[in-house]
This record gives sequence, structure tokens and C-alpha cells, in this order.
Amino acid sequence: MQELLSIDDVEQAAALMKPVRLDVLRRMAEETTCTEVAGLLGTTPQKIHYHVKALENAGLVEKVAERKVRGILEGIYRAKARAYWLSPRLVGQLGGSRRGGDQASLGYLIQLAEEVQDDVATLAAMQDDEEHVPSLGLSAQVVLRDAAERAAFLADVQRTFQELAERYGARRPTKKAPTYRIALACYPKEES
Repeated sequence: MQELLSIDDVEQAAALMKPVRLDVLRRMAEETTCTEVAGLLGTTPQKIHYHVKALENAGLVEKVAERKVRGILEGIYRAKARAYWLSPRLVGQLGGSRRGGDQASLGYLIQLAEEVQDDVATLAAMQDDEEHVPSLGLSAQVVLRDAAERAAFLADVQRTFQELAERYGARRPTKKAPTYRIALACYPKEES
């Protein structure tokens, strides 16, 4: 089972975007049958089979085995991945290209998030079940009281990024020492 399946095909997305199919898919993390899923959801195996076939045709679940039950072959299915991401390419850019040059704009942040999502999805698609892809995720929250403090924070972050780039960026990548991408996003967050 893949860790992540990035969906950038409209037909795949359409197959996934039905509440009952999402319920079915959630119950297919382990190998299961339509009869077992129907029992969990309180419906008939025929209704579940209809949705499982749609998910299978879209490449979102796979038949992993069959068994004979009372003279009838029953399929055993499993979700294709542990997580599914809808790619920003499903919609694409509307109204022209974003302002990519202004690092302080939300348009740049959206573009950066899409690039990171695409990079991570590509890595996850190539990853074997047993393979560990060396990666790192960091998250922090800061309180920036005014424009002067935001500017000082930005200057500190830029200086730190520049120091890291100078220290580790002047090397040639190899198979044993690949290039890593660092992306940092800073945006206001509503407290709940």
C-alpha cells in the first residue's frame, strides 16, 4: 500500500468525491470484502460492490485476492494508499499566473505550497512500502506585534536561510548526497 496517492485526474477525483465512497474507502485500510464493509455501513453488499468497482476503476482501491463463499467468488479489496491528496492541478490557475515575485504575498505562498505538495506527492508515489525517505517537517508559532517586528523577523529568517544555503548549498549533489529543498511559510493563523 502506498503512503500517499496524489490525485490529479478529474475522473479519479470525481470517483472519490461521493460521501458514501469516502466511507467505503476509509474502511478499506485493511483487506476486506464488500460484505464486510456493507455490514459496517448498514447497507447491502451489492450497493457497496457498485461503489468499490467505481473506486477500483479509478485506481483508488485494488482487488488483492478472491475467495469462494457458498460457490460464489468474493473479491477482497484494499485501499491503494493510506492518504489521498487532491492536486492543485485539478483546477489549475484561474485568471492568469500568480504574482510569484513578491515573497510576502499570499499568491507566492499558495504557489510555494502547491510546489511542496507536488514534490512530496512525487516522492511518495516513488516510495516503496519499506523504504524510508529522509525528510523533516518543522512547525512553530510566533507572535509578531507590529510591522516593525514582522520586518525584523523576516530579516532574521532571511539571514538564517542565507547562512544555511551558504553552508550546505555549495556542494554538488550525488546519489548518496541528494539535494534537499527547504520551504518556509509564514502566515497569520486564527486561534480557535
